[in-house]
Amino acid sequence: MQKIKVTDVFGWLTKTTERINLLVGGAGSSKSYSVAQFLIKKFFEEKDIRILVVRKTTPSLRITAYHLILDLLKEYGWLSYCNLNKTEMTLTCGNNEMLFKGLDDPEKIKSAEFNYIWVEEATEITLEDYRQLNLRLRRKGKLNQIFLTCNPISALHWIKQELADKQKIAINHSTYKDNPFLDEVYRQQLEDLINQDVNFYKIYALGQWGVLENIIYEGWKSYGNISEYGKQPQEISYGIDWGYESPAALIRIYWFDGDKVIWEEVIYQEHLTIPEFIKLAKELIPENEIQKEFYAGTDEPGSIQQFYDAGFNIHKAVTDVRDGINWCKSHLVGLIGSNIIKEAQGYKRKEDKNGNVLEEPVKFMDHGMDGGRYGTYSRVGSLGYSEVLDISFR
Repeated sequence: MQKIKVTDVFGWLTKTTERINLLVGGAGSSKSYSVAQFLIKKFFEEKDIRILVVRKTTPSLRITAYHLILDLLKEYGWLSYCNLNKTEMTLTCGNNEMLFKGLDDPEKIKSAEFNYIWVEEATEITLEDYRQLNLRLRRKGKLNQIFLTCNPISALHWIKQELADKQKIAINHSTYKDNPFLDEVYRQQLEDLINQDVNFYKIYALGQWGVLENIIYEGWKSYGNISEYGKQPQEISYGIDWGYESPAALIRIYWFDGDKVIWEEVIYQEHLTIPEFIKLAKELIPENEIQKEFYAGTDEPGSIQQFYDAGFNIHKAVTDVRDGINWCKSHLVGLIGSNIIKEAQGYKRKEDKNGNVLEEPVKFMDHGMDGGRYGTYSRVGSLGYSEVLDISFR
């Protein structure tokens, strides 16, 4: 086995013998990266083991933990030693098996037994989800362990109140300072949170349990897919927030009853070049929707031009933050996709050191929120507000 770079979080994982292990802390602290490395180590060093990697939904799992583990295997030159079933999202090596499953399809894991389970973004799942997973952690012959990774977004969450505060578990707390390999730009973003919102800084930089207040979008519901809403959309538009080091976000906006919208995460991924972004968008968007209206952030006019040249009906977005948020607040009824749901749960107005609530939102983890607003409010502006209320879609 070759030597790989690891953090102290990885070292902690190699020592814990508890059945339940909670890795909680700030953003960029190497929690997920370290668990991925640790499970890869188990996968190659132990025999006859079964590993389950889960997140609330399959699409979000595919672009996070699944993508991370495959990237690490490629980087280490070990993927060729595995059999990869891309359709089923499974890895096998000898008698060892690693399965990647979203909890939006729980039937696939109900009868299975596992040695190790990793729950990525554990604050997305319910207490009942956790209990069901814990029942699956019973495969004989090995130490059975479950690893939950999350940010401490709410001191009222069941993970803290029912797990961390009441049960005998192993807890690892980490922050960005525990990750010497963290990108300097991202490190500066985390440190700058102190100048935007003290509570946000405590949660995402210091990794302390908090309670997020002054949330911008409230009253929406989460859906697994658009059919769960029970109505057919009257129209569709799209919003794009550019990114490379931070995620690029492509959001589909479903329009109902003239002015009600549901936002669906289509793409939410880091390190996409514009040609890669275009290719992925064409793979994921039905051909008959390419000529729907796309609205994109105005900070990258060259990227807009490349999408236009590729055949998309793309326009510069109306980027007014205050008015856009105020309109979307009263018209957003639902969200689809774990990443934008997580963003919306923490999307809040800035609060200064004196507790004064400001108009603008905290600029952190807002890529899907910006993309959704671009694709919604820009279309409102192109139609005219009164027309939107009474519009008859064809």
